[in-house]
Amino acid sequence: MLLRMVKGTFIRQWKKMLMIALTVALGASIATAMINVMLDVGDKINEELKTYGSNITVIPQSEAVISKLYDLDDDEQADYLKEEKVGELLTIFWANNITDFAPEVSSMVQVNGTEVQLTGSWFNHHFEFVKKGSTYTRDTGLINLRSWWDITDGQWMNEQQLDSDSYVMVGCELAKSLGISSGSKVRISGSAAEEEFTVIGVYESGDEEDQCIYAVLSAAQRLTGTEGQIKKIEVSAITSPEDELAVKAARNPSLLSGDEYDLWYCTAYVSSICYQIQEAIPEASASAVRQIADSEGKILEKTELLMTLITILSLIGATLGISNLVTSSVMERSSELALLKAVGAKNGQITSLVLTEILITAVIGTGAGYFMGYGFAQVIGRTVFSSSIEMSGMVAFVVVVMIIAVTFIGSLPAINMILRLRPQEVLHGGH
Repeated sequence: MLLRMVKGTFIRQWKKMLMIALTVALGASIATAMINVMLDVGDKINEELKTYGSNITVIPQSEAVISKLYDLDDDEQADYLKEEKVGELLTIFWANNITDFAPEVSSMVQVNGTEVQLTGSWFNHHFEFVKKGSTYTRDTGLINLRSWWDITDGQWMNEQQLDSDSYVMVGCELAKSLGISSGSKVRISGSAAEEEFTVIGVYESGDEEDQCIYAVLSAAQRLTGTEGQIKKIEVSAITSPEDELAVKAARNPSLLSGDEYDLWYCTAYVSSICYQIQEAIPEASASAVRQIADSEGKILEKTELLMTLITILSLIGATLGISNLVTSSVMERSSELALLKAVGAKNGQITSLVLTEILITAVIGTGAGYFMGYGFAQVIGRTVFSSSIEMSGMVAFVVVVMIIAVTFIGSLPAINMILRLRPQEVLHGGH
């Protein structure tokens, strides 16, 4: 009997039921898209920010102390790390989150008689590190860490060439002041050697690096007499936004309880990654580049807040739409429902009938809305982050629960109308 009545309602009021299904589908699709994007947006934003450089700097422990005491710049520091220690980065717990890194050595040199800063580093370096029978490999360097550089003349340094250590890259302002360009020869005099190099490319960074000159690490070490030594390591790592636990641990990890320490250590906070780097390289001090690390958390918080508000507003809109449509449906069927009451149907039975009809419609709308939401999420991912959004199975359950709640809340005015419906007044009045 119930199924026949439900079937009859769908046949007679198919337009109304279709509108309810579309309203539910719209709400479900927006909720599905926003929640999935929210769950995946942390890594996406983190990856986007990695294009703006490293977020961790590793320097000698002694120099970190001196820098804090006397506020020295990197160029004024004298101590070095051993280049062979760079591979220890790949042995830490969160090694897979380290996307790029590059050791550096820098010094003031003479270029064609002009004093400039020379920095030696990796560009597209193929790195292999062996420890305890395990081999770690990574292709890394400045090509990724300085992805915003605009090569205005020539090309990027290519370390895969056998003679790459005979080339240099020059900042656009320095190239202009020296009157050189791609293909020009320059003579560089360091503290330990003097050599001639060919300019392979001129870059524009938009900051003070435009007045510097870059060479591969081995060449800079020869010129400065620092073979096997480096001044710092720039590290780009995918990290989790900082929260109260991370802030507390950053002050002093020893103040954490056992459970807090385990949670902090096993979460990819920038502070926990720095801590693990220092464990792997005891003579080093690893610190976060606060501008980037802080931006990650702030941007993520604002993005998640925006998506949460969009989801809430879409569900409120769906609730109001369902409320209007269901109430309108009950008003149109008031004579039918009054007749059911007149022949002995209870309020609970009539309410169950209406709710069954609405819930069936909501299930259909939710199913369609979930797949629409999947499409919306991928459009957002491809448009904003140039990558797909990973869909979580948990989201389907959450969306179903939310839509059931929205459908029930939206149906409350109609249920109230059913409870107040008086058969004698409706039937007598011909309604």
